[in-house]
Amino acid sequence: MAESETKSKLPVQVSKPTPYTFDLGLLCASDPNPLQLSSKERLEEELAATARDGAQALLNQLLSTCPITSTPAGVLLSLPGISTPLPREKPLPPPKAQTTWQKFAAKKGIKSKTKEERKKMVYDEASGEWVPKWGYKGANKAGEDDWIVEVDPKKEAERKEGTERQGDGRRERKEKVRRNERAMRANERKGRKNGQR
Repeated sequence: MAESETKSKLPVQVSKPTPYTFDLGLLCASDPNPLQLSSKERLEEELAATARDGAQALLNQLLSTCPITSTPAGVLLSLPGISTPLPREKPLPPPKAQTTWQKFAAKKGIKSKTKEERKKMVYDEASGEWVPKWGYKGANKAGEDDWIVEVDPKKEAERKEGTERQGDGRRERKEKVRRNERAMRANERKGRKNGQR
C-alpha cells in the first residue's frame, strides 16, 4: 500500500544539473544530462523514471508558457511555432522545367479553366433541368430544332444554294470539328519536320 502511494505522488517539479531545452512546437524536450544507470536489474525502472521526468518537464513548460483558452469544444492549448530546423533526408528536388505548352500558354496569356468552367452540366432555364454542355441533347444544340425562326436577311443572302436554316447549327459544328482536325494534322507534320517526334 505504501509503495503505490509513493508511486502515485511523484514530484511535479523536475530538477536537473543542466536544464532541459524545449521545442514546444514539436512537443520536444531535450535532456543534455548523461544517462546514469546503476544496475542492469533495474534498467527498465530507471529508463521509465528518466522518460517520466522528461514528460513532466515538458508538461510543466507547456502549462506555464503556452496560452490556454476555453471553448465550447473544450480547453485548448495553443502551441508556438517550431524552432528546431529538422534536416531533410534528401536534397530539395529541382524545379520542373516548363513543358512546351506551358511556355506557349504563359507567352499568350492562356489560363486554365476554373472548376466551374470544367463542369459538364449547365442549367437550362427554359426547361428547368440540368443538361450537358455538348453532346446528346446538349446546350450547344439549343435552337436547332425550333420549328419557327426569325430570318436574318443578310445571312439568307450569304446562304449557299440548296441549304436550309435547319441544318446551320449542325453544319457549323461539323465544320469546326473538321477545321480542328486539319489544324491538328498540320501541327503533327510541323512537329515531325522540326524533329520533335
